Amino acid sequence: MAVPKRRTSTSRKAKRRTHIKLDLPNMSDCPNCGEVKRNHHVCPSCGHYAGKEVINKEA
Repeated sequence: MAVPKRRTSTSRKAKRRTHIKLDLPNMSDCPNCGEVKRNHHVCPSCGHYAGKEVINKEA
């Protein structure tokens, strides 16, 4: 079994993992207003969820 001879440095490990946090995880666009919202949550800007108004947001 292959075992590393030397410890992997922090900078080398960080360079290898640069692609992990590129995009916004668990985020999508609201179909009603177009703002970015968390998946499976009520939109904080317009108050809609699954095409229905859940929270009344008056401008």
